[in-house]
Amino acid sequence: MANTIFGSNNHHKSKAVHLIGLFCLFLLVSKAQAREFTVGNSRWEVPATSTQSYNQWAENNRFQIGDSLVFVYSPDKDSVLEVTKDAYDNCGTDTPLTKYTDGHTVVGLNRSGPFYFISGNKDNCLKGEKLIVVVMADRSNSSAPPTASPPTPPASVPAPAPAPAGESPPSGAVEINPTPAPTEQPPPTSAPTEQPPPSAASSTFVSVAGSIGAFLASSLLLSF
Repeated sequence: MANTIFGSNNHHKSKAVHLIGLFCLFLLVSKAQAREFTVGNSRWEVPATSTQSYNQWAENNRFQIGDSLVFVYSPDKDSVLEVTKDAYDNCGTDTPLTKYTDGHTVVGLNRSGPFYFISGNKDNCLKGEKLIVVVMADRSNSSAPPTASPPTPPASVPAPAPAPAGESPPSGAVEINPTPAPTEQPPPTSAPTEQPPPSAASSTFVSVAGSIGAFLASSLLLSF
């Protein structure tokens, strides 16, 4: 039982040592990747000539998140101010974001984007003792995102073929046909009026009249 407990304690101690070793290795790798830049490669002071510029020095370097800037200067004569862009443009020293006066200032670049620095002595700032540093994005996000494929263009609809002669046009088309002039129709011919047949009474009357006439004629002949 004692051996089991002792072995378990040794296992936990060994695991803790490994974790501490990995953490130290991570710190060493991070420290090796981060770099320190001495501003101007020497001292933080008024440029020797008007053609020199701290921004020219900055443009020749690539700054990443985790890097540091080192300002070396005489604390009794100068200082470093981190300011806004407006204060940088106007050498405004009244309301800096941060003021450093230790003579050996190390400023960590903890974000991407621009950093603005000027001398705490306004006259020195007006003479060119000012700096803009632009920090690039995080190394872990340096890979470009995948390019989205362009959307598929919609399929083109073929235009309808012209209808052959004699066929009706497709729907949507309006065909105008001239109305033919009305033809003059001849007046209708009246049907002949059908005479009604003679009635039976008329035939009887004619027959009786003929008989009487014959009787009278024969009577006259006999009288001579």
